[in-house]
Amino acid sequence: MGAQGTDFETFLLSLASSAMIHLGEVPDPDTGERTPYPGRAQHNIDLLCMLREKTRGNLTEREEGLFQRILADLQLKYVECCKRCA
Repeated sequence: MGAQGTDFETFLLSLASSAMIHLGEVPDPDTGERTPYPGRAQHNIDLLCMLREKTRGNLTEREEGLFQRILADLQLKYVECCKRCA
């Protein structure tokens, strides 16, 4: 895998990290608080879903696996967050 694959994986992980912050799963690096913002998390999840559709068939096996794990984890955590925030 070359640098391009690593850069794409880092991009995916960056979007996922942002979603995790907005889900209240990890502390916000600026405030240290775990404050859930489900709408913001949903935006990042939607971006990842759109990106997955646009890149379908153009990913390495490793990238596809990472994408699947990230989306499955975020979608599950989003549902859990919505239940907690209701």
